[in-house]
Amino acid sequence: MGLALLDVRGLRRSFYGVHALSGVDLEVEAGRITGLIGPNGAGKTTLFNCVTGVVPPDGGAVVFDGVDITGWRADHIARAGLVRTFQIARGFPRLSVFENLLLYGDRQPGERVATALLRPAEARRREDELVARASAIARRLNLVRVLNDPASALSGGQKKLLEIGRVLMASPKLVLLDEPVAGVNPTLAREIAEHLRGLVAEGLTILLIEHHMDTIAQLCEHVVVLAEGRNLKEGTFAELAHDETVQEAYMGRREWDPLRRAAGR
Repeated sequence: MGLALLDVRGLRRSFYGVHALSGVDLEVEAGRITGLIGPNGAGKTTLFNCVTGVVPPDGGAVVFDGVDITGWRADHIARAGLVRTFQIARGFPRLSVFENLLLYGDRQPGERVATALLRPAEARRREDELVARASAIARRLNLVRVLNDPASALSGGQKKLLEIGRVLMASPKLVLLDEPVAGVNPTLAREIAEHLRGLVAEGLTILLIEHHMDTIAQLCEHVVVLAEGRNLKEGTFAELAHDETVQEAYMGRREWDPLRRAAGR
């Protein structure tokens, strides 16, 4: 492993006595896409929630960019540069795509009442910067033609792109993507994969949950497998695709077939 931008050690979380995470360890190396896979109920989304402050862990440590952020509030973690998406795209359905992008820009000048009312030169400059950034992100993600449409009018795939655009507006160092191609047609799934490759080439780091094994195989240099809230295996996708322990976790060879096909077997 190279430099770990995110280092998770012994993370634990229970809900009403049920152990969702039982001491998970995870390292995410800077400048690449790390995959996080496992059967349903493995604890993947709970791990995302604990790392990003949506729910507090019961134990363990989360170190991001050299700083222990365990137990921080979600907004403080996002300001530090660690941002996530959700399985179901969020946002404000009645606002336009452009307004949704602007809303998630960092260092909003209108967050203070006096600034919002008086609009000093510094605030106007920041507003102009956010408008320019939102426009650039929309162009990059091919959302320009729907820029003035309400978010509710977007297709499922376009909502996934808007979700990616939303996190990019926060100027992150690390993005946690929760199933970015789930329910997306194959053509748009390939487009999203290309966007992710381009972002990593420019210095972004990504931790990716995805059940589409073709996407994991194409994008991820390193893959971590969770099962029943614990680390099971990690390595390259090709190594994991032929590992009997991982196959067992996915409940039999029939359900494992998509992974073996993605590995080229």
